Amino acid sequence: MRTILILGATGSVGQQTLDVVRLHPDQFKVSTLTARTASETLVRTCEEFNPEHVVVEGGEVAKLESRLKDRKITAEVVPASELENCQHLFDVDITVTGVTGAAGLRPTLQAVRAGKTVLIVNKEPVVMLGPMLHQEVRKYGTTILPVDSEHNAIFQCSGSATGERYEPFFPIPGLRRILLAGTGGPFRETDLHLLNEITPEQAVAHPIWNMGAKISVDSATMMNKGLEIIEARWLFDADADQIKVVVHPQGIVHSLVEYQDGSVIAQLGMPDMRIPIANALFWPERKESGAPYLDLMSISALTFEPPNFKRFPCLRLAEEVARKGGTSATVMNAANEVAVDAFLSHRLRFTEISDLVEKCVDRLGDERVECIEKILEIDTITRQIAGQYVKQSKVS
Repeated sequence: MRTILILGATGSVGQQTLDVVRLHPDQFKVSTLTARTASETLVRTCEEFNPEHVVVEGGEVAKLESRLKDRKITAEVVPASELENCQHLFDVDITVTGVTGAAGLRPTLQAVRAGKTVLIVNKEPVVMLGPMLHQEVRKYGTTILPVDSEHNAIFQCSGSATGERYEPFFPIPGLRRILLAGTGGPFRETDLHLLNEITPEQAVAHPIWNMGAKISVDSATMMNKGLEIIEARWLFDADADQIKVVVHPQGIVHSLVEYQDGSVIAQLGMPDMRIPIANALFWPERKESGAPYLDLMSISALTFEPPNFKRFPCLRLAEEVARKGGTSATVMNAANEVAVDAFLSHRLRFTEISDLVEKCVDRLGDERVECIEKILEIDTITRQIAGQYVKQSKVS
């Protein structure tokens, strides 16, 4: 019976993690749940899984305590950025890092320093703290398992290729290239001159995955693949030039690994996050995830094509940032978050997202990653500068 801490329990991945846990009640004990607010979803989740601790960033914690008063559950109010000070919460076998944005950096780092198993869900800690996490994982002997579907696919291909119990943050033996697969989003075939008129409603309508608004826009610009290049660079200790993006509209092949002997190994499956979640939870074993099985006979074709950088300038920029290193990844991530938020609120055009991000990267340079405080400082400065660019936009 392994204990679990889920950071961001009411989010999509947090809830799907609990879907998998629900299938295996004799395997896991949910020890702690964290969420932004004391929502009805959180209350129902606590009633079902009966954790020892529940932590919210704010809101009506008294209401939460009242609903759970007949249960031995400790309720606390702690901002995500201060979770690292609650070391007792990290005394678990598995931590699932579902807190998004810069707020997820400190709790993820604390989970790594606890020296157990960490399921990496959010991109930001690896993108922004790559070199630092690399050192901390090796220092504390932590097992990092990627849950992001593409990186979990690479992880699965790596293990099956070497026949060993491979762990991320170490080089993949015999690697030639990592091939990150992406659908190309909803505008893969849209005329280039029409991209300037794309609306937020169109951008969030992903053809394959059901995701939140921000990540759906990232998929439409392919910035999500750009962030994944940087993430893969650190997770698999690879050179930036060894990581390439391939557009795969069907969303069945989640990523591929090419080896020096010419072999290419791919991971296929239905587009369902419960598959990578179950793979990480049970690794090195495999258990039921609750996801539907893939019927190869029903697939008419699997196609692949190179990305068009004129259509996806964010991807070109991210490749440059991956080579540059330093704090440029932090700048790119922060500027993109500001730009996407402005686009979703009709304060920025779709094509201006990449323009704004590139301006910030060019302006703020690529300082060396020294400490988390420096990273957070760069993150804050970038958001301020990006906000100024948004105000200068001509969007009425």
